[in-house]
Amino acid sequence: MQLRKSAMSGTLESSDAMVTLEPGGEGIRVEITSIVKAQYGRQIEACVRETLERLGVDNVKAIVVDKGALECTLKARVESAAFRAAEIDSGFPWGGAIK
Repeated sequence: MQLRKSAMSGTLESSDAMVTLEPGGEGIRVEITSIVKAQYGRQIEACVRETLERLGVDNVKAIVVDKGALECTLKARVESAAFRAAEIDSGFPWGGAIK
C-alpha cells in the first residue's frame, strides 16, 4: 500500500490511541507517547509494525499517542490511518488484512 499523504485516526480519550502516519523516510519508524510506555512500549511498537507490514506499508513514520488502548483498538487505528493516507475511500477490506 502506497501512502500519498499524512493521515490520523483515533482520539485522545481514555482507552484509545491517536495514530498519525506520515509517508516518507526509510523503513518503518515508530514514535510512542504513553504513560505505560515503560511497561508496554515494546508491545505497542510490535503491534504497529506488524499491522503496517501486513498492510504492505513501508517507508513511513508512525506517531502513536496511547491512552491505554487495547491491541485490537490499536490495530484498527493503524489500519484506518493507513487507508486514509493511501486515499482509499471505498471497498475497505476491514479485518481481511489484519489477523
